[in-house]
Amino acid sequence: MPTTLEEDFEYQFQTPFEELWLTAEDGARLNGVHFKSETKKGVILYFHGNAGDLSRWGAVVEPFTNYGYDVVVMDYRTYGKSSGVLSEKNLYEDAQLFYDYVSNVFPAENIIIYGRSLGTGIASHLASKNPAKQLILETPYTSITDVAKHRFPMFPVKSLLKYHFPTNENLKHVHVPITIFHGTDDSVVPYKFGKQLKDSFPNKIKLITIENGEHNNLVEFEGYKNGIDALLSKAL
Repeated sequence: MPTTLEEDFEYQFQTPFEELWLTAEDGARLNGVHFKSETKKGVILYFHGNAGDLSRWGAVVEPFTNYGYDVVVMDYRTYGKSSGVLSEKNLYEDAQLFYDYVSNVFPAENIIIYGRSLGTGIASHLASKNPAKQLILETPYTSITDVAKHRFPMFPVKSLLKYHFPTNENLKHVHVPITIFHGTDDSVVPYKFGKQLKDSFPNKIKLITIENGEHNNLVEFEGYKNGIDALLSKAL
């Protein structure tokens, strides 16, 4: 679940960073953090999962700067310090706002869009609308509807859900390399969903299967580390 922060809360990170405030068209104020690397090979625009806020997620994404990339991560509306009304449409528009911010600093060919869990649907939609270097999806779903049907098969979830995040539809319109990381023991977003995405787009997606990996611990596995090294260690 989202957690909130007071507006005067001061982030404490090891890597140099700038706190961001971007304003949406409806007046919502969106809080983000821009971590600065020394070599600036490009930028990773990161969309986080369903729980917590930037005080947690900043520490999760900070290590990516070791590869020479800046990292920009936002808190969604009602998360952390961000304000505004939460909706699928607003999430997409807010993601575009942050893409526009990074595209003013880096060319599209140096922008990596990265989504984790909930954020994979947002990242996939953004990548379907904008040029980028690549799209990385960690523990993705085919759609929120499919996950809900899996967890609550006795309910008419399609008619009840406010959010759809049709990743499987969005990926049809993504024209950059896509890499999926998914653990076989994921009980939140089961591995079968990552596999279904791979099977739907076999020539477009590289699926890195993390044996025994769960939903929140892929970073602990050599398969994930080696896969990220291969994606991010390359020079421009």
